[in-house]
Amino acid sequence: MSTESKLTGPDLSQGVPVAQIKDGGMLLGYAEGEPVLLAHVGRKFFAIGATCSHYGGPLAEGLLVGETVRCPWHHACFSLKTGEAVRPPGLNPVSCWTVVRQGRKVRVESKLPAPPARLYKGRAKPPTDVVIVGGGAAGSAAAFTLRQEGYTGKLTLISADSDAPYDRPNLSKEYLAGSAPEDWLPLRSTDSYRDQGIDLRLRSTVKKIQPRARRVTLASGDTLSFDRLLLATGADPIRLTMPGGDLPHVYYLRTLADSRAIKARAETSRRAVVIGASFIGLEVAAALKTRGLEVHVVAPDRLPLEKVMGPELGTFIRNLHQERGVVFHLERSVTGIAPDAVTLSDGSKSPADLVVLGVGVRPSLKLAEDAKLTVDGGVTVDEYLATSAPRIFAAGDIARWPDPHSGERIRIEHWVVAERQGQTAARNMLGRRERFDAVPFFWSAHYDVSINYVGHAASWDRVTVDGDPVKRDCTVSYFDKGVRRAVATIYRDQASLEAELAMEKATVAS
Repeated sequence: MSTESKLTGPDLSQGVPVAQIKDGGMLLGYAEGEPVLLAHVGRKFFAIGATCSHYGGPLAEGLLVGETVRCPWHHACFSLKTGEAVRPPGLNPVSCWTVVRQGRKVRVESKLPAPPARLYKGRAKPPTDVVIVGGGAAGSAAAFTLRQEGYTGKLTLISADSDAPYDRPNLSKEYLAGSAPEDWLPLRSTDSYRDQGIDLRLRSTVKKIQPRARRVTLASGDTLSFDRLLLATGADPIRLTMPGGDLPHVYYLRTLADSRAIKARAETSRRAVVIGASFIGLEVAAALKTRGLEVHVVAPDRLPLEKVMGPELGTFIRNLHQERGVVFHLERSVTGIAPDAVTLSDGSKSPADLVVLGVGVRPSLKLAEDAKLTVDGGVTVDEYLATSAPRIFAAGDIARWPDPHSGERIRIEHWVVAERQGQTAARNMLGRRERFDAVPFFWSAHYDVSINYVGHAASWDRVTVDGDPVKRDCTVSYFDKGVRRAVATIYRDQASLEAELAMEKATVAS
């Protein structure tokens, strides 16, 4: 999913003056025909690949934090020492080069080989077998983290999906719009599961979990024993019951199969109605509009996304879509769907040969409830993502955890959060005591505008806007009782990274 990077800056293999890179600074150049980032941290110099392995973001425009660099686009983080992707959404490492200091110059030499596989260094005896239920962001991240941490035991990843784990955010963005090919979507190659000894079982569902017996029963009747289990069943779309809701031109978007079906229908459609002004709904609206369809959005809200981002950005997002020709029917709902139109609560009709519902999701809790795990609007976990049942962990959309930043127990449906929880859960299944304390982060794309959001503000009593959303240049801060709980930015990547770091430091200080 990376993009081609042009070679700019100096040829680092020829050396550059040490004084050219201040302590805490970075320099973009190239070596061996590849873009390279040279970083100065204390008395050390590091050289790593300059392109983020997630979406190809420019690491030289990111933020140095200790001996790591964070990507400006979606906050992936890489080790300067090893090139390892230390936290998502970056999954694959970047290359490293040897750096030599000679007098007043520093020079990049040869590319280093990939580091050898890590040996297991857990404090406790490793589990004999691990079962992961759910092949989404959290489950797939956990599986590969287990192997990266040196776990060599039996590892089974059970997924109800027909496709191997993929980049779900792209389903409503570039892929649906037609600007990203399907081969961008897989998070890992199919071969990588076999190579890592991960038993990936697609089109498989778990019927029952027995915590005391440490056994799961599949819908097929097969049973699997586990020493550790991760529950990462994600969420399901909220389905509305209304006349015509089961017609063949009505779709929900959750899986790759769903996105494929919407794309195929869009090719023969002229008018689309999107029900719901959620992030998914609005991204679908943007994608369909980009494909040339007439698009109407129906939602009960006064402004789209106002409850999440406030009236300032809500107004901007509405206007952004309206400028592209999207028609909003706000403060209304859909009462019925016919083959060629939808009927609104005010009695009006909107023509449609394609209808997509994006009214939110609900966490998939049935397995947890049947297993008698503690559930409260989500699977209750502690700071280590452990559930109320021994040896069972939960991560992703279903997990409700104690957030150290807000002081509240929260559940968040963010892709990056799920991946990072999958990492943490994997390490804790190996006996670590690693608290999950990452600052929540997500991004939403609408046409050529991307909005980054860090933190979590369920409510706020003050909003400040620095800059102007209309000019695609602003920082919006959400305060509660004088504390900045969240920050949304438009094309201010540094401000987003700095806000994330400030929230991390505030939590450590407290």
